[in-house]
Parts: sequence; C-alpha cells; structure tokens
Amino acid sequence: MIVLSGAALVLPDRILSPGTLTINDGRIVEIRPDLPSGAHAAFGFPGHYIVPGFIDVHVHGVAGVDTLDPDITDAIDQIAATLPRYGVTAFCPTTVACTPTALRRVLDQVRRARESQRAGSSRVLPAHLESNFINPDYNGAQPAACLRSPRAALGPGGERRAANTGGLRQSRVEDTQFSGSEILAEIERARPDVGIVTLAPELDGGIDLVRWLAERGHRVSLGHSGATFDEALAAITAGACHATHLFNRMPPLNHRAPGLAGAVLQADEVAAEIICDGFHVHPALVRAAIAAKRPSRVMAITDATAAAGLPPGSRARLGGRPILAGDSTALLDDGTIAGSVLTMDRAFQILIGRVGLSPVDAVTLCATTPARELGLVGHGILAPEAAADLVVLDQNFTVVQTYVGGQLAYSRNTAAPGSV
Repeated sequence: MIVLSGAALVLPDRILSPGTLTINDGRIVEIRPDLPSGAHAAFGFPGHYIVPGFIDVHVHGVAGVDTLDPDITDAIDQIAATLPRYGVTAFCPTTVACTPTALRRVLDQVRRARESQRAGSSRVLPAHLESNFINPDYNGAQPAACLRSPRAALGPGGERRAANTGGLRQSRVEDTQFSGSEILAEIERARPDVGIVTLAPELDGGIDLVRWLAERGHRVSLGHSGATFDEALAAITAGACHATHLFNRMPPLNHRAPGLAGAVLQADEVAAEIICDGFHVHPALVRAAIAAKRPSRVMAITDATAAAGLPPGSRARLGGRPILAGDSTALLDDGTIAGSVLTMDRAFQILIGRVGLSPVDAVTLCATTPARELGLVGHGILAPEAAADLVVLDQNFTVVQTYVGGQLAYSRNTAAPGSV
C-alpha cells in the first residue's frame, strides 16, 4: 500500500487541497482530505499537485528514438521507457506514411509491447497511423512518395481487393514500389494494434475508406487534408470521430468557407487534437477552440518526434528522414516543420500558464478526454477504483514522480526508475 499525502489532488470537478490518495494493488483505493500530521506509511508532498497520468495519442518519438527507426528493434519499448519522465503513463505510437514493410515492423513492435507491459514504462496503446491516404497538398513532413489513392486501395466497389503480402520486400523506407491495398492488408493483419488512422476524406474514395475503417473498429481521424466543410461533414456522417492536430496541415478557418477546421469545431461527434506547444497553434486560438468544443472534446497532444527531449541543434530522424531539433519545433533540412519537440509535461504547463486553463481543465485535455475517447475505462481520472496511473508535480508543474499501475516508473530524485 502506498499513501501520498499533503498534495493538491486534481479531481474531475475540483481540487482537493490538501488531500490524501491511497494506492493498493495497482488501483486508487481511497481519496480523502489530508490525514493529520504523523499518519503512517505516507509520502508527504505539501506544495505539490497530483494529477492523472498524461495520455498522448500522437507521439512519433522522443530522446532520439523514432517509432519507424529501422535500426532499432525495440523502438516502441524504448519510447515507452522514456515517456514517464514527462508524466506520460499511456501513449499511441504514431507513424508517418511509410512502406508496408516498415508498417509491419512497427505494428509487430506495438503488439509485443502491448502483450508484455514492462515495469517502469508507459502503457503502449494501439498505434496512430498518419496514413498513406492523406492529401499531398497538405502532407507537410509526410513523405509524398509514400502517399496512395484510397480508391485504388479499395477498388472500384469501395472494398479492398486481396493483396499478396506474404513476400513483402525487406527494404527500407526508400523503396516506394507498393500499392495502397498492401497498406490496408497490414492494417487488417494487425487490426487490434491499430487504433487511430488519419486520412484526407476529400481524396477519391476517401469517404469509402472512412466507412471501411470505421466498420472494422478503427478510430478514423481527419487530417493532412484540404476538405471542404461539406466533405468533412460527409466523413463525419460516415464514421470519422477524431481530428488530427486541429488547424495544422489544413486550410485556415474562413468565415465564408469554414472548411475542415470549421466542421470539426462545430461537430460534437469529433474530438480534436491540438498541439499545445504555443508555436503550432497560438494560445489564443487554443483557448477559442476549447471554448467552442469544451474541454471534454479536445485532446492535448505533443506530435513529438525523436527530437523531443534533445537539446536545440540536435539531429534525429522522422520516418527515415533527418530532422533538426529547433528552439520551438522540429524541422526537415529544407525548413519544413516536422512535428514538434514538445513533451506532455510542458504542454500541461503551457495550457495553464499561457492558455489560461485551470488545472482541472488542463487535466481534462491531457488525460481525461483522451482516456475516454480511447475507451480506457478507469484511466485519466483520480477516483476510487481508477487505475493508479498518476503524476506528482511540483508547484511549477514539473514532474517529480510518475506511477504506472501503482508502480513508481520515474522519480526525479533517483538515478533510475524502479518499483515500490
């Protein structure tokens, strides 16, 4: 049994300060006002906050490791071991558009990591694929040579034709001689390990692909897209319920042509990601989006790359392409923005300090909404019987400790994470 006492507990509807939280057998068993001085078995945290563990549904890498790195056989495990340092207790490993061989490799790693949760690591959730079916006019750092047509992948009738993937080429991402149907075959093969799929619905066959993925239980996200307002609404009707990094890699919001961003803002069926680094989206627009959709329909994400957690000027890779860690974001060699260098603890700080949210609302964006949207019952909240995935923050909202399933996964004051 672990007793954490004296901190301000950020609950779903209020802050209990000071409060005491008791953990047993991987779950929160009690929350109450602070125990009197001298209570036994207590770790005292006066002047601190305790919040639910952060859940990042969009992260490509961290600390020099990319999900698609062909030279690292346990990239997902390495990322999972690093993320508790930033308060992340669960995450969706995220890919850029890639070859079937690369996709198979990363999804196999995701499956293995989900089957054997490692002590001291974040929980690995089903992957988020920024897929091959995005609009080349809005691809950003996504490799254009890997993009494919939804119509060709599905076939004229809107259903995928069988593809022979038994002899997938054992090549690196430079080999782009593959079909879209091979990508769909990999998604079918690894169905339980594919959570979110980002696509552009305005492409020929895009609406059919939304429907095809949604019928198979995947969470379809609209992004890297130039969809009109009406095209976006059609995709939502077909089953899309998620938006990838709202405002980024889509047309600007226009009062006469609201486009994809406008459709997402007014559609309660859609939960929207926002990169909360203060650079990708101005804090004032983050605040406006949250006001329009409510915290319960917005998810803070990092869109972090392998450059996150590295000093500015460091080199890393994104889907096999070199990137540079800048002061505010990650960049391709040609200056194209390539994801972020953000971590979730910093996103939480920005939401409170620059966007102006309360800690309760910031927790909703960073933990509660993503947990609910991904169907993680008993996660993303501090409540009796909830999973003991939580973070202790100091008064500056810097991570002091991270617990995953009641086990200490990270402590600022120890050389290495361990179990309690």
